Amino acid sequence: MEENKAPSVPYLYLYNDGRIKNTFPVRVVSSCNLNIYTFPFDIQNCSMTFNSYMYYALEIRVFLGRDPKTITELSKNLMATMGEWELVDISAQKLVNGDESGLYRDMLAFYIRVRRRATMYVVNLLLPSCFLITLDLFSFLLPPESTDRSSFKMTLILGYTVFLLIMNDLLPVTGNTIPLINVFFSLCLALMVASLLETILITNLLSNSSDFSPVPRWIRILVLNFLGCLVCMPQKTEKPTNPEQRKMSEVAERKSDEGLPGTEGPAEEEEALTELKSLSRVLQAIRCEVEQQQKGKQSSEEWIQVGFIIDRLLFGLYIIFISVSFITIIIVWINSYNQ
Repeated sequence: MEENKAPSVPYLYLYNDGRIKNTFPVRVVSSCNLNIYTFPFDIQNCSMTFNSYMYYALEIRVFLGRDPKTITELSKNLMATMGEWELVDISAQKLVNGDESGLYRDMLAFYIRVRRRATMYVVNLLLPSCFLITLDLFSFLLPPESTDRSSFKMTLILGYTVFLLIMNDLLPVTGNTIPLINVFFSLCLALMVASLLETILITNLLSNSSDFSPVPRWIRILVLNFLGCLVCMPQKTEKPTNPEQRKMSEVAERKSDEGLPGTEGPAEEEEALTELKSLSRVLQAIRCEVEQQQKGKQSSEEWIQVGFIIDRLLFGLYIIFISVSFITIIIVWINSYNQ
């Protein structure tokens, strides 16, 4: 207890049955442990006990002057002008504090429940954070190859960091547990950073995919097949080459290399045959070059599709996180007012 600054009242009420009523006002300063896990929708339970410090129950008996319901109503009228906290109820009971000798003291225990008014914290903390994370969600609608998308995300991260620094004084700094709202802010910032890194990755894939090696088999199975079907982006099927055309081209190449079997023509025919052979080699080189370009193009398209699948997957994670966050906030808010 601190120093009592209440005015002194030198009067006692004496009754003919031995009862003594003391109306001496006492200003008591008490403290209790805070459970701030559900901040700002938390309800705190504080207890206060009163008993005689020197006398046992044989000498002084202590009783409740009013029932707990009346005490709650009077206390709510007195706390009507308080700012952050709202009184829920007050319950009281009489306890017995005994010792080894069998003597005991009468003890009165008051259990006070107060609820934090969460409107200010919702308006100043939760709503701006939800607005910024929603803006980051809609930034996925921007084309990935545009540089405006990455700069927009960087601006959002900078604004969110400044917002957390400004509103840091509103967050609680004492308590046994980490508030759930701090976890929410950390997840929002982590998602924003992840979306920026993902945008950088997709921009790199779109710009330099032609220089990459072919997509590894495990990435093709995990990302293109499994995750692609999960986000409704199945892998594009390749057009099969006609086996008859392939067989005819192989036969023509074989004949051009072997020449006409068993015949020896004049010099003009040999010269024409030589030119045909050289022309066949040129066409074969052109064909190999075209096939390599097609393979490189196919590999580039696969890398680009990997980037789009990752982009859509993170977009889906954003939607799930925002939906779960809104539902959790509403449920915790409703439960705090139903208690």
